[in-house]
Amino acid sequence: MARTWLSIRVDLVSGRGIDLWPRPGRILAAARSHTFAQLARSIELAFARWDLAHLHMFTLADGTEIAHLADWDGDAPDNCLDDSLKLNQLTVGEQFAYVFDFGDDWTHLCTVDASRIDPLETVGITPPTPTAYFGWGDLPDQYGRRFDLDGRAELPTPPEPPLADLPPILSEWGTPRG
Repeated sequence: MARTWLSIRVDLVSGRGIDLWPRPGRILAAARSHTFAQLARSIELAFARWDLAHLHMFTLADGTEIAHLADWDGDAPDNCLDDSLKLNQLTVGEQFAYVFDFGDDWTHLCTVDASRIDPLETVGITPPTPTAYFGWGDLPDQYGRRFDLDGRAELPTPPEPPLADLPPILSEWGTPRG
């Protein structure tokens, strides 16, 4: 396969009122025939987001806004385009922003790499949607939770030995047998 796919670097800039540094990031392989809607979903998966019921929008360098119109309650921006728009309009070196969840404003800087890639060589498969193939950094929880569902402020005391609370499915888990 010819080197026709885009390599898009996505850096998580901020979210929940916090500017992140160093910025965690992912690199995604994307066909020029993929849509911005597919890219949005792939970014969410790559950044471990699980509550996907939030509005999101891409903003290109020229100010063009791209969002899924069906999700808006009539207050969509005037220049908002349908999510059927394909990635083939992106150019080498182009940078654009992606914002997910307009309350927590998970903001990303996306950069199209200078060279195209062959997904078979880079990813190992030809994926049906944009797919992360490299990444770095600690990912913050979507809602700022550290370890549990009810948001308790204090960390629980760790078990001693460290894996004693796990069922003995693997030999190093559970209470040591003596």
